[in-house]
Amino acid sequence: MSGPRTTPARRSRYARRIAVASGLTALLGAMILGGPAAQADPPAPPDAATARTYLGELTVKAEGSMDGYSRSKFPHWITQSGACNTREVVLKRDGEGVEQDAKCAAVKGTWKSAYDGATWTQASDLDIDHIVPLAQAWRSGANSWTQAQRQAFANDLTRSQLIAVTDNVNQQKGDKDPAQWMPPLTSYACTYARMWVAVKHHYKLTVDSAEKTKLTSVLNGC
Repeated sequence: MSGPRTTPARRSRYARRIAVASGLTALLGAMILGGPAAQADPPAPPDAATARTYLGELTVKAEGSMDGYSRSKFPHWITQSGACNTREVVLKRDGEGVEQDAKCAAVKGTWKSAYDGATWTQASDLDIDHIVPLAQAWRSGANSWTQAQRQAFANDLTRSQLIAVTDNVNQQKGDKDPAQWMPPLTSYACTYARMWVAVKHHYKLTVDSAEKTKLTSVLNGC
């Protein structure tokens, strides 16, 4: 016994369903291997004029103590999508020709560190820097946040808070503010100051007087 006849209209509907299913499968595969929709660059900070306005709106206050601080109170790196955590998403975003394995680890690519201008081809040579360090945030108001708020801060891909840079340069920075440390590549000073102020302004963190003086000086030269 023969089956039901397949009409041209039915064949057309079937083809459309296959095309849609194939497209969804490809999209899912891209999400698993590449994480959230990739950006070509870190989120852009506000321009210098806006940053100067933001800086003027920040509360000036002496830094608090480190009492009770622990990096574990800023959970990172969290899963962003599929097998991809925040670190791998930033490595993909900030590099060129980045290839990832099934676990989303970057196995190939080229990265240029904005802090010192160095170029790297191994992901292990890079740290993902928090522009405003976790300990600095703690001393500037994050000590009163909830754990969920600190997790959002530590994994913020929306603002200019995370960037892939040379690991030992990032370790030299530690938890210092701009009055204590600036990127060795002086041409990046303006961008760095704009990023710093944008993050502190969004999260309503405080600045101390020396920090504000340094930021004012840098932004006035932008």
